Amino acid sequence: MNFELSHEHTMLKDLVGKFVRDQLMPYEASVIARENLGQGTYLTPEETAKVDAVSRELGLWGLDAPEEVGGMNLPMVAMVGVSEELGKTVVPYYLPPDSPNLRMLMVAADERQREAYLEPYVRGETISAIGISEPGAGADPQGMRTTAVQDGDDWIINGRKIWITKGAEADFTILMAVTDKNPNGRNGMSAFLVDKGTPGFNVTRKIPMIDGTATYEIALEDCRVPGWKLLGTRGQGFAPMQVRLGTRRIEMASWSIGMAQRALDMMIDYAPQRETFGKPLSARQSVQNWISDAATKIHAMRLMTYDCAWKIDEGRDTRSEISMIKSFCTEEAYKIVDHAMQLYGGMGMTRELPLYLMSNKLRTMRIYDGPSEIHNWVVARGLLGTYE
Repeated sequence: MNFELSHEHTMLKDLVGKFVRDQLMPYEASVIARENLGQGTYLTPEETAKVDAVSRELGLWGLDAPEEVGGMNLPMVAMVGVSEELGKTVVPYYLPPDSPNLRMLMVAADERQREAYLEPYVRGETISAIGISEPGAGADPQGMRTTAVQDGDDWIINGRKIWITKGAEADFTILMAVTDKNPNGRNGMSAFLVDKGTPGFNVTRKIPMIDGTATYEIALEDCRVPGWKLLGTRGQGFAPMQVRLGTRRIEMASWSIGMAQRALDMMIDYAPQRETFGKPLSARQSVQNWISDAATKIHAMRLMTYDCAWKIDEGRDTRSEISMIKSFCTEEAYKIVDHAMQLYGGMGMTRELPLYLMSNKLRTMRIYDGPSEIHNWVVARGLLGTYE
């Protein structure tokens, strides 16, 4: 068994690591300053344009997109290394295009949709969002109340969606809605491509999140969508949606590894420098245990995440593995960052270090795309044979 990335994928990981250090981390102070003023975490359009130009020049766009639409068709194991490096900074930046929605489009889009949506998305010309969660129906998709009813060749969508990242700025939103109601309660849901500015697609409010980002709530009021924008097969949107969710969850696990690694590096750097009662912190057993535990857990996180990615590339069923890494990596990384904050003492409580943003981001990730408790339940019911 080989537990190492190939030479090619290691070079890519190193390239992304250098990009993060040279291009993104210099913006950390500015991002933190904006968040401290209550403006949230973001790069300005000018900063984004500069970073985009460099990442594009380095060939870092469309890494896992199909070759026939201008991508590099890299496997999931390569993307784990990429996401780990991106997780080491609190500067919010995605290498275009954002992988989860990309992969959903890859498995569900027909030829017309590939030309109209997938190809421009791969080229970095458009921004996408996805609408799944609803008020009162977050982690349980069977509680979805948004409906799409056929009207001639079109669909009329009514309902509400919440927690939508990029909901206001996205050029198009992949919107999940119930199209087929069944007596047993397992309703058939479908995905639709809804363009920005479509009548009846109303962004009702911006919701600030604790990590400096924002999500949106959307109301759909007789929103008319042309029939050709039904993404995939009617009533069978759950499977491609799971592809999308699985991709984001493995990204979250990878980002968690990156954040945990940076927190560990900060502890290793600071512990020998800070003295208390005549001894450096590095001589204290509690600190040594924090560092040892962090290194051990990060090692386990990496092995678990690469194992899951390899199985995805092999086409295996990875529902349990995805839930394991999503829960384990976010929870353990949160503890590692918390220990780093504790080690830094008063400085660890400030908004001058990136640790507080890392902690807040991990705190949100323990909820996003399924709370840890739900993922633990998925693993347990699979082992106990209690799938309905």
